[in-house]
Amino acid sequence: MTAALKLCILTSEMMPYAKTGGLADVTGALVPALHGLGHEVRAFMPLYRAVRAGPWQFRPVEGLQRFPIAIAGIDYECSLVAAAWPGTDLNAFFVECAAMFDRDAFYTNDPDEYRRFMLFTRAVIESCQRLEFAPDIFHCNDWHSALLPLMLKTAYAWDRLFARSRTVLTIHNIGYQGIMPRGAVADLGLDPREPLVNAADLSSGCVNSLRSGIKLADAVTTVSPTYAREICTAPLGMGMEQELRARADGITGILNGVDYREWDPRHDRHLRVHFNATDISGKAANKRVLMTANGLQFDPAAPLLSMVSRLTEQKGIDLLFDALPKVLRQRDCGLIVLGSGDQRYVRFFDSLVGSFPRRVAFRNGYDESLAHLIEAGSDIFMMPSRYEPCGLNQMYSLRYGTIPIVHRTGGLADSVTHFDAATRAGTGCVFSDFDAYAAEWALHTTLDWFADRTLWRQLMGNAMAQDFSWIRQVGEYEALFRRIALRPRGV
Repeated sequence: MTAALKLCILTSEMMPYAKTGGLADVTGALVPALHGLGHEVRAFMPLYRAVRAGPWQFRPVEGLQRFPIAIAGIDYECSLVAAAWPGTDLNAFFVECAAMFDRDAFYTNDPDEYRRFMLFTRAVIESCQRLEFAPDIFHCNDWHSALLPLMLKTAYAWDRLFARSRTVLTIHNIGYQGIMPRGAVADLGLDPREPLVNAADLSSGCVNSLRSGIKLADAVTTVSPTYAREICTAPLGMGMEQELRARADGITGILNGVDYREWDPRHDRHLRVHFNATDISGKAANKRVLMTANGLQFDPAAPLLSMVSRLTEQKGIDLLFDALPKVLRQRDCGLIVLGSGDQRYVRFFDSLVGSFPRRVAFRNGYDESLAHLIEAGSDIFMMPSRYEPCGLNQMYSLRYGTIPIVHRTGGLADSVTHFDAATRAGTGCVFSDFDAYAAEWALHTTLDWFADRTLWRQLMGNAMAQDFSWIRQVGEYEALFRRIALRPRGV
């Protein structure tokens, strides 16, 4: 029998406790999936104000109350608390430090933002020390915990508890790198001449958390095979391509999975009416609920386009500035959008509501229940992203028979195949050129498919038959962790 692994997972957000994006969905599904395979998994995240105010019953972890962590010469008081993971016998662990995490938002623009996650990472290491927990793998996620490999090789190198521990860094979005001022080296308790600190960054007056992790982790993964290739070259490497290409073991791309316990129209707790691939009548019922709740008044037999997204440049919304108004003028269809972000995109969707009243609805913000209802009740889901490390909404959409329109990039390219009306193979509409013309072509093409009900039913069936469950994807992480656990620790 293969021995169970000891896994320590660090994340800045995790479902069901805190979410701003896909990172929370991924860690929230991966942790219980690894636990279900028999591994000893301890997952840590900060105890944010909003999380403390949630419905969770927190209990103090014995021996880990009010211990000091020194950052920048200041002793911060930390405690570790635990909460039961719903539906499992697993615990989630939270680093409590009011001075750092009792704030209005999970992430801030405060001057000490980098110190918040530096403290979080150190608190996790010291919690493991006090618990005498020696992980086979420390699994770091994004820049927030990417300094852990450096910490283990320097400030905590003395502790033989971690002599056999290895580190894996997963990049969920390389655009967020955790760039800190040069003084962060001193905050770590290190000398600027420490050879493991990137000298080029220091000479430019900064410390790049993600670059440090890429160089020093025992393995680096990202969230789709295509994105793993894309980030090794400019422009999608965003300045990290040299370090990524320098890794002799390369970058492992593991496509994210979907938690079908949460995202499945057969039992989605956010829906009044459920449906499946053999009986899709409930989809029309959800569409009526969605339209009524959001003031949409047009023929429900007409197609309803949708988008649930952060409103940022990455998401390709610029391509829609010309394309969407044209399509809404020329075609009998509606649109619903849920998201928040840059004001220019907010103004754009607000203007569409003004130009097409009762055909367009825009909700500025995020609402988990509405996100599920949009997936269930709309017909076509738009993801024209400039780049997309993995993306989850396109995979949710497939399960709900909501046909995705995607730009051929990252995980979108790995999870959606372009539909061929002649062969009836494919699961969505995929456009290659990142320009407004291609986006408009994709919208018209998909609407033409919708007009042929026999063709559309075939396309829906293809989409709903796809399986991106974590049962498949977790095995790749398990195999990687086992391989890395046996590898001699790098310098």
